[in-house]
Amino acid sequence: MIKKAMILSAGFGKRMHPLTLDCPKPLLKIGKETLLSNTINFLETIGIKQAIINVHYLGEQIIDYLSKKKFNLEIKLVKESNKILDTGGGVLNALHYFSNKPFLTINPDTIWNSTYLKEIKLMQELFFKNKKKKCLLLLVNKKKSFENLINGDFNFKKNLIDRKISDKLNYIYTGLQIIRPEAFLNINKKFFSINKIWDKLILNNELYAIKSKANFLHVSNFNTYKNLLKKFKH
Repeated sequence: MIKKAMILSAGFGKRMHPLTLDCPKPLLKIGKETLLSNTINFLETIGIKQAIINVHYLGEQIIDYLSKKKFNLEIKLVKESNKILDTGGGVLNALHYFSNKPFLTINPDTIWNSTYLKEIKLMQELFFKNKKKKCLLLLVNKKKSFENLINGDFNFKKNLIDRKISDKLNYIYTGLQIIRPEAFLNINKKFFSINKIWDKLILNNELYAIKSKANFLHVSNFNTYKNLLKKFKH
């Protein structure tokens, strides 16, 4: 079972302006929880013992928030001080925390809840059936998205992902994956998107996925956030 996860929390949250002009996106609230605390609580529920959290934009606010909150899992902070490293660079920069073992990466933008518990279990079962698997994503059909006008990221068949431009991309990345450190071998860049890793794996038929059945609640922009706030008031 996977015991470590990385929460990607360094982004600028530009599509959430004006809210994120003075508050980092992970600290925005949905109900009584922040996006970050909801994600940490979810990780604890699925058995994660250590969470690595990278910070950059308004990072001191996140550091201060975590110093005051009490969580039952261990938290390690990684500061991206001078320049944001992007999603792939951020994970690569923290890779030493994972001791060459598979780990989760998770985006706090998604509102994680108990409906995902069974899917995480299935992900781990599928991932560990084959020790050669380097990366497994949790995808959801865009019809399940709370936000109507959203583009797909992938297609997949029999758990294998493709991104053929000629096809309509019907599946969205939920923000959760299992990945092995060796997926980052021979990457010489410091600043890069995780898409660089995925595209390389797709070329070799090595990027896998399972389909989520959960309704996809994702804080993607200011208007969606306002609508989600209304939903969680009821």
